[in-house]
Amino acid sequence: MFTGIIEEIGQIKNVQRVAGNIHLTVLTQMAGDLKIDQSVSHNGICLTVVSRTNTEYIVTAIKETIDKTTIGDWQIGDSVNLERGLKLGDRLDGHMVQGHVDQIGVCTEVQETNGSWSYRFQYEPSLGNITIEKGSITINGVSLTVINSERDAFSVAIIPYTHDHTNFSLLKVGAKVNLEFDVIGKYVSRLYQT
Repeated sequence: MFTGIIEEIGQIKNVQRVAGNIHLTVLTQMAGDLKIDQSVSHNGICLTVVSRTNTEYIVTAIKETIDKTTIGDWQIGDSVNLERGLKLGDRLDGHMVQGHVDQIGVCTEVQETNGSWSYRFQYEPSLGNITIEKGSITINGVSLTVINSERDAFSVAIIPYTHDHTNFSLLKVGAKVNLEFDVIGKYVSRLYQT
């Protein structure tokens, strides 16, 4: 379980494809504090640390993860948003995030508006995921509030701190992102479908 509050931006140091899996080496200051078997969110994808040193660690993505996220497109040098799992008793500053990406979205608009930024994202609505005005959404692991909710698209507005301390500063029109829709909204949507 995560909060969507990014701790650090890591850098992909190595990408190794073995059989149907991808092994990623991530360079980050937090590596020395991690433990083997610990969960870390990478652009919203919950992955398990399988090896580490004081400066980097390795995680493995399997076919299910590769098929449903942007991880198959990651390359050496890419920047990824990192967050360690929530500790019981900590403040929940973002919202409840599982680290289970629901689908990929595409950035269709980026606007700087007098000291803040707005981003619009489009997604395939046939999977049944929904957004609501002022509801929660996780984009590349970042907990955000939805504005301008549509059937197959939504927008978010971010403050300068979020822009500068996540990989949002690198997003351009056409970029693919990992989307995790609000877990409560998913359950309510499923109830109405039955």
